[in-house]
Amino acid sequence: MTLSNAWFPTLIVAPVLVPMIGTVLTLIMGRYPRFQRVVTVVAISVAFIAACLLLYLTNRDGTYALHIGGWDAKNGELGPLGITLVADQLSALMLVVSTAVLLCVMLYAVGQGIRDGTIDQPVSIFLPTYLLLCTGVCNAFLAGDLFNLYVSFEVLLAASYVLLTLGASADRVRAGVSYVMVSMVSSLVFLAGIAFAYAATGTLNLAEMAIRLQDVPDGTKGALYAVLLVAFGIKAAVFPLSTWLPDSYPTAPAPVTAVFAGLLTKVGVYAIIRAHTLLFPGGSMDNVLMVAGLLTMLVGIFGAIAQSDIKRLLSFTLVSHIGYMIFGLALSTEFGLSGAIYYVAHHILVQTTLFLVVGLIERQAGSASLRRLGGLVASPLLAALFLIPALNLGGIPPFSGFIGKVALIEAGIQDGSVLAWLLVAGSVVTSLLTLYVVARVWTKAFWRPRADAPEGELADAGPSPLLDGSDADDVAFDDRVDVGRMPVGMVVPTIAMVVAGITLTLWAGPIFEFTDQAAADLTDSSIYLNAVLGGGR
Repeated sequence: MTLSNAWFPTLIVAPVLVPMIGTVLTLIMGRYPRFQRVVTVVAISVAFIAACLLLYLTNRDGTYALHIGGWDAKNGELGPLGITLVADQLSALMLVVSTAVLLCVMLYAVGQGIRDGTIDQPVSIFLPTYLLLCTGVCNAFLAGDLFNLYVSFEVLLAASYVLLTLGASADRVRAGVSYVMVSMVSSLVFLAGIAFAYAATGTLNLAEMAIRLQDVPDGTKGALYAVLLVAFGIKAAVFPLSTWLPDSYPTAPAPVTAVFAGLLTKVGVYAIIRAHTLLFPGGSMDNVLMVAGLLTMLVGIFGAIAQSDIKRLLSFTLVSHIGYMIFGLALSTEFGLSGAIYYVAHHILVQTTLFLVVGLIERQAGSASLRRLGGLVASPLLAALFLIPALNLGGIPPFSGFIGKVALIEAGIQDGSVLAWLLVAGSVVTSLLTLYVVARVWTKAFWRPRADAPEGELADAGPSPLLDGSDADDVAFDDRVDVGRMPVGMVVPTIAMVVAGITLTLWAGPIFEFTDQAAADLTDSSIYLNAVLGGGR
């Protein structure tokens, strides 16, 4: 039985519409937490299934486009004026990985909440907001025009602010205010870029804009690209626009930090890839991106070395490894772009997994500070759940992190320019330093006896990283009645994420074949243009 193309309109709308409907239902039924959980699981599961089917269709038939509103192009006189949703291999892959991560993190959060829930916190708002976040992420990957992409970013901002400040502790509100201010600056820059692009081309549809930009003077195109790069670079945490991230993410609950680290920065990376390949091909900003990628790698990893809190350490490694994706994109070759796409998928899974493991460490030991941790190797399951993604992040063979880095390094060597060789050297140094960072965490948190830790007798006061709104005051470790217990609802989703990362390694060959084709389609913009302006395929 083959999947008919007639299903395509339903499939491309489902990842956006179903979570949106789930948001409304869970918000209305806030007093019925079991109903909220069921609706959330069903909504994200449907989005994941639809994404998998879209992945199959785009791999089989190519790029699809859907014009909502009935204002399709007619006789070549006028481009699509309504909302355009476009699914190609890149967006379908991002949808599959993102919805899988969203589902696992949601189950993890529910497991954490069931174990430690209190009636004093506004937990009924968590799942509706989480579904709204899912809506924004999926819509961003499918957006076929700049304004729809801007709306997606604003939906993400609204949802992420609520999730970041859940519990209303002083640290979370302070970090949330900083995050919102930075995001608002990014949104204002993006909105200015939209206005400039419309003034130059008379359209916001990406396909039409790509055609009309060919007649725009090079100086104007360069200015437009620079404005959009600043807006997307802030969201992707590309240096020097990344200083906000390490101060914002670590204060959030473990599941929130995990989904932020795994997905939100990658939406910015996706937007840069789309703009670079579709709107501004030709490599006019390649050197700038190469320098930014190199500095992002090095500054991020040097920042990670200086940290003693695992959350802040991982936040800096998150910034660092964004540089690998910018590296592959800046080469402007199919091979480099393919490596960047593979690395994006790899990093979403691995970085999310590590933050989920940090939540388990907090539950097991009462802290995420290396000054207070030790002896965690006594829990073999927790040790394995940390070690596998940590080695993956460090690029140890045969894991997907090693495979992705080798592909990017090979693409840089093929380029042969001075900047490309500097990026190759920088990527090797960053990989070695990443391995050093995770080895330091392993040595101090797992191998070292807790009694040898400088503050081993202390723990954080809050018993619930998700639901408790108290500040993280210091208490005696023995006063934490919940330490040493890892709920099954938190462990099982973490195991699933570790398995997903291993799957990316085991299926590296077929996945790279897919990313090679995705990169080829991105390089040949006529495929995207024909799908949007030529009837939907």
